[in-house]
Formats: sequence, structure tokens, C-alpha cells
Amino acid sequence: MTRALQLLFFILVRIVVTFVLGLNVRRRELLPTSGPAILVANHNSHLDTMVMMSLLPLKQLSTLRPVAAADYFLKTRAMAWFSLNILRIIPIERNRGARRADPLAACHEALRNGEILILFPEGSRGAPEEMTALKKGIAHLAEKNPSVPVIPVFTHGLGKSLPKGSFLLVPFFCDIFVGKPISWPGARDTFMATLTARFAALSTEKDFAPWE
Repeated sequence: MTRALQLLFFILVRIVVTFVLGLNVRRRELLPTSGPAILVANHNSHLDTMVMMSLLPLKQLSTLRPVAAADYFLKTRAMAWFSLNILRIIPIERNRGARRADPLAACHEALRNGEILILFPEGSRGAPEEMTALKKGIAHLAEKNPSVPVIPVFTHGLGKSLPKGSFLLVPFFCDIFVGKPISWPGARDTFMATLTARFAALSTEKDFAPWE
């Protein structure tokens, strides 16, 4: 029953994404066709995770694992059930005191199992359409899994459709820019610099009106 509910939910998500928002996806062919892989994207909206999951075929749904903050997604029993069973998140403790020895242990295991992680390296949702500095957790993950491709995805418009603090969906056409996979370069600083530069390049592929 849970699997059927998951499929039904994401069919509904695809209908909303396609007919209410509308997506213009550039270089969809660079998205992974199988795991292990890591998708990293900027984070501006409640919609980010579901839109990222909707970019891949439904047949890959069972391999998708969003990495999300435990303190937010597990804060109520209903939200925890939905997050763990429908979204199938990997919860990460942001509170250092609550962390186990390796907070990314479940992510490493998922990659060993051939799954595809969805990760937002800014850490939390920022102001609409404003990208903040990337946190280094993604570099630790890439270092431990050097053969796994890291695919940057820049989104524009989701922060306008459903910004942080809002629960009212506003139809707004959204652009998705998929970048070339990044291979582990051998050093964390080099990896972070490459990822930051790749996001910067993706964000300038199209001229957008300022968001106010």
C-alpha cells in the first residue's frame, strides 16, 4: 500500500509541476539513468525536493533518496511518516549534540546500494532566488565516494512559486539547468571551488528579471 501511495503522490506532483508550474529543463540527458549518483541543487522552496524527484522517470522512484533535516521533516508523527515512507528521505541531524559518529553514514550506505541522493548543499532554504554559500558536507560525501558522479542542478522560479514561509502556491514558470557531472578531484577545497563555479555558471545561462 505504501508503494502505491508513493506512486500516486508523485503522479499528482508531476501533474502539478507540468500543468500548474511548467518546467523548462535544459540538458535533461545529463541526469543519471541509474545509481549511484548525487544530485545537488540550490534550495529556495518547499517544492525543491519534489520537483527534483519529478525530473527522473517514475521507474527510478525507488532509487531516489532526498537528504533532509531531521529536526524539520521528523518533527511530527504525520510528517515523519510521510517523509520516511513517501519521500523516503535520509534524515540528517543538524544539531551537533544529536549527531552520531558519522552523520553521513546512511548516505554512504545508500550510495553503496546504488541509490541516487538528492542533496541541497546550502543546508537550508534561503531568501527567494538568492543562493548562499555551500556547506562542506557534500565534499566529505564525495571524498568517501570518489567514483560517484555529482551532478549540479540550478533551479530558478521555485522560490517565487512557493518561497520559504509561504504555503500558497503561485503558478510561475520554472527553469531547470542541469550541469555536467563533477568527478572527485582529490581535494575538498578544489571540489568545493569547482562546484561553486559550476553553480555560478549555470545561474548565468539565462537573464532573469530581479526578484523583489
